[in-house]
Amino acid sequence: MVRIKRGNVARKRRKKIFSVAKGFRGAHSKLFRIANEQVMKSLRYGYIGRKRKKRDFRRLWITRINAASRIHGTNYSKLISKLKMSQISLNRKMLAQMAVNDMNSFSNLIKSL
Repeated sequence: MVRIKRGNVARKRRKKIFSVAKGFRGAHSKLFRIANEQVMKSLRYGYIGRKRKKRDFRRLWITRINAASRIHGTNYSKLISKLKMSQISLNRKMLAQMAVNDMNSFSNLIKSL
């Protein structure tokens, strides 16, 4: 049986993991086994985070719209209901931008409903 030396293959594999683990603290970026575990965990966190990001931003936009609409004497659910009934198709991101940056147009929108 011929002896197989894995020098190149193993080094490339480890180097790939260490390059991803760059910036991790302590042994998480120095020791291969621990770095490998941490890289797998961080990839999982990243996948979950990309899904959560969409939820978190939608919650933020709804909170901003609700706060701005309460200033004008209505609440979020009534505002969205009136927008749907009058067939105005503005998404929550744009409504939140209007509420934060352009309060005059937001108040005009509410008055027109």
